[in-house]
Parts: sequence; C-alpha cells; structure tokens
Amino acid sequence: LVDMDPQANATSGAGVDLEGIALSTYDVMVRGRKVSEVLVKAAVPRLDVVPSEADLAAAEVELTPVDNRELILRQALEDAASHYEFVLVDCPPALGLLTVNALVAAHSLLVPVQCEFYAMEGLRRLMQTVAMVRQSLNKALAIEGILLTLFDGRNNLHWQVAEEIRKHFSDSMFKTVIPRNIRLAEAPSHGAPVLMYDVASSGAQAYLSLAKEVLAHAKKGAR
Repeated sequence: LVDMDPQANATSGAGVDLEGIALSTYDVMVRGRKVSEVLVKAAVPRLDVVPSEADLAAAEVELTPVDNRELILRQALEDAASHYEFVLVDCPPALGLLTVNALVAAHSLLVPVQCEFYAMEGLRRLMQTVAMVRQSLNKALAIEGILLTLFDGRNNLHWQVAEEIRKHFSDSMFKTVIPRNIRLAEAPSHGAPVLMYDVASSGAQAYLSLAKEVLAHAKKGAR
C-alpha cells in the first residue's frame, strides 16, 4: 500500500502509528529514498505500507523545477513492485502532481465515487486527466472499475446519482456498492481496518465483495 495522500488516512487506516513514522512517501518523491527503505508493516498480516505524512503536501511545489517529475513514483516502484501480488496506491482527492504520478505508475485505476451532487462533475474531470495521461505518459492505463461509496438507500439523491453514473459508465461499474455504515466510520478511530474491527458489519462485507471482484478481474487479465 503506497499512500500518496498528505492526509495519510490510508496509512492510519492500515493500523500504522503516524507518530512513529521515520520516512514516508515524501522521502521517496523528493529525497530519492528507495521504497524498501521506507516500508513499514501494517496491522494486517502480509501488508506492507509506504506511509504518508503532512510534509508530502509540499512535494508538488518542491518538485516544480524537476525534469520528468511525473515519472518519479513509477521509477521508484519498478524494483519493489515485483515482490508483491498487488500494489495499491491511495491518491489525494486533488488532480495534481501526486495523483498524476500515481496514474503514470499504475496498471489500472479503481475510482471510488461518493453518491453526492457533484459526483458526475468530478468523475468527468478525472476521466479527462486519465485521457491526458494515456496520451503521453501511460498508454496502458486501464479503468479497473468505478465504485459507488457512502451509499444510503434511504436517500433519494443517492439513488439519482447512482443511476446517472451507471447511465454514463455502465461498462466500468463494479457490482459492489459500499454502504454508509457506522462500523466503517468507527474503524479508523480504533487504528484498524474495518475487516479487523468488525468483519461481520455490512461495510466490511461490502469490501470483501469488492475484493472478490478485483481478484476476478485479475484472473481474467483485466488488471
């Protein structure tokens, strides 16, 4: 798990103590440290994390004069990736240099979309960025799938947004929908992924369903 978001939610969500981080993705991106030097163990067995921290927010400015700055993450992951079955890169919500680095390094893109009013606008902007990356930096970048998240079946707007997204991106949608669930909201405050916090919860079961879909895609060679 490579955390490219300065908020470091993926890092803490994986059970990594943010106070104990010595090196982070900032050191990989700006200081040229190897991924192997930065790795820490997650609370989940067999999961390694390249953690993030707040300093990463400054990386986009610091990397402005650097040539080929869009390729930094891909080059850093070339050796490390061969040791893993999957490398997941968590991105910040903004479509800046950090996200572009992730898109350039990736084989495929999993797009979580909250069922909110501006969801379609954000999705269109992302797809425009993906098209630009494919054109000049990563022609092989595929869409793994679009994932509806924080879905509340009692909310009419959520149904409308979901229907609109499915209408425009029907071929790219995951069947799994992640519900709004109290256990998902509570898990980060306990420093554990929801699968370790409450595996029986509807949120955890939804993510297990998603994992099965991703694995099925991989077996078909779609990853």
